[in-house]
Amino acid sequence: MAHVSFSPSTPLGDALVILGAAGIVIPVFARFRITPVIGFILVGLLVGPYGLGRHVAELPWLAFVTITDAQALAPFAEFGIILLLFSVGLELSFDRLWAMRKQVLGLGAAELLLAALTLGVGLKLMGQSAAGAIGLGFALSMSSTALVLPIAGSTTPVGRAALAMLLFEDLALVPIIFLLGALAPRAEGAGWMELAQTLGYGALVVAVLMVFGRYMLPHLFAQAARTKSPELFLSASLLVVIVAALATAGVGLSPIVGALIAGLLIAETEYHTEVEGIIAPFKGLALGVFLITVGMSIDLAAVAQNWVAIIAATAGVVVVKAAVTAGILRLTGARRGVATEAGILMSSPSETTLIVLATASGASLIAPSTAQFWQTVTALGLTVTPLLAWAGRRLARRVDAASHHAQNLDEETAPHAVIIGFGRVGRLVADMLKAHDKPYVGVDSDPDLIAGAVRQGYRATFGEASSSHMLERLGLDRANCVILTMDEPRTAQRLVKKLRAQYPDLPILARARDTVHAAAMYRAGATHAIPETLEATLQLSEAVLVELGVPMGFVIASIHEKRDEYREIIMHDGGLSEKPKLKSSSLRERAS
Repeated sequence: MAHVSFSPSTPLGDALVILGAAGIVIPVFARFRITPVIGFILVGLLVGPYGLGRHVAELPWLAFVTITDAQALAPFAEFGIILLLFSVGLELSFDRLWAMRKQVLGLGAAELLLAALTLGVGLKLMGQSAAGAIGLGFALSMSSTALVLPIAGSTTPVGRAALAMLLFEDLALVPIIFLLGALAPRAEGAGWMELAQTLGYGALVVAVLMVFGRYMLPHLFAQAARTKSPELFLSASLLVVIVAALATAGVGLSPIVGALIAGLLIAETEYHTEVEGIIAPFKGLALGVFLITVGMSIDLAAVAQNWVAIIAATAGVVVVKAAVTAGILRLTGARRGVATEAGILMSSPSETTLIVLATASGASLIAPSTAQFWQTVTALGLTVTPLLAWAGRRLARRVDAASHHAQNLDEETAPHAVIIGFGRVGRLVADMLKAHDKPYVGVDSDPDLIAGAVRQGYRATFGEASSSHMLERLGLDRANCVILTMDEPRTAQRLVKKLRAQYPDLPILARARDTVHAAAMYRAGATHAIPETLEATLQLSEAVLVELGVPMGFVIASIHEKRDEYREIIMHDGGLSEKPKLKSSSLRERAS
């Protein structure tokens, strides 16, 4: 039998490091509610050739916990991005993509070209050659599909705007690469003919993929589903992705274009949910490999030597791109908060920036040292993208708060109800108050919820209800009651305690998850705490009694009786430790 040796420098050793990193990073960072993106980048920084890997010669045992060959991971990192675009396609459809065509071709083109122009002009003024400034401008104007979409999603207003711009950037990558090749000092002018040929072959391949996918994919996945074999279903899914990616890559287009088309085609079938679920773990792990390679590319020694220039360059790119993107979104009618958040989220460079930088360097448009400098800037920008996303959300809330305060918090002199938490439950309460001509104002910290509510005619405002300043603006000294509908038990409990301390006589009615939570709300000072589980049981009991023919008057009386008894137990005993007995003697009195 052949002897199999294990060496830490083999792919098996790299796999050990990657899987170990995933096993540590994901649960630890999830525990502290921090995105694992930062964790994977930090792991790459630690175990890469510029981290512990540089000490392998002195300490050979470090080879078991480090990765010294970053290029060996490149194919896996690229596969992660391919699977990401495939999953994006699964969430879309051809109808939705067609509906987005104006955003993709209008908003996406404007954002890319204006950002590239602004950055290019700035670099030209700083001494870069014209051709080099064009190459760097296009490279740095790219934004990270691999990081932005998982953070923003594709269904929120910010996610939809980001998706349109990212799709155009992915489609523009091939023309940009050909443009830089045509600008090369030794280019013979054949670049444009080659570009036209590539686009022609690409259009033909895309057409073949769409025809094949429309008629063959449903049969392929139907056969896989009949076998009831998860392995075969997974194999069919990966086969479709890889074939589509190779087909577009074979004619010179980016493989991510093929992956996106494959996702769109499967999204039109009834098997897209199963495919999305079975691909998700592989996508997450492959993206983790990509993020590790980003961390491995950061040379801390080089950063330490040029930290002022690197940080200044990174900040400059972020500021310029954020301003350009936010400005274009505002001009197209986006809300201030959406424009602010999307601009900041899209402001860092991208993984495709590295591709364009390599192309510009290979075409002699920029010096190798310049390419290395901007590669470090790109890696640093990718690292801080989650922090930019966090900052963008907070700033967007402040921007929305300012606009909604001015619009919806005019002085209210009459007694009114204040609804804190304006989601599904809050709106239902507002509907009932409005039906009985009772004035109210709603407040929520989700700007999208508030924007939608205002459009539908609700009197609502954005704000953090836990803020003392916000409580004053809500006019609680003139309110006749406060209704808490938020689905955050600890936050609601702290807010009840704060409200009771500041407004001792104010009626506070709170939504509770269960009887234990309701008891905690009573202890905090709530006037009424309504447990969802108990109310659902009472409503079910009411329906049963009516269906069995019990007169409605007796049913309503018994339900009220039971609710009062449960409320007494929750308030005094802190839960349902004993079963209350229905006081049937009082039913006729209540019924009458």
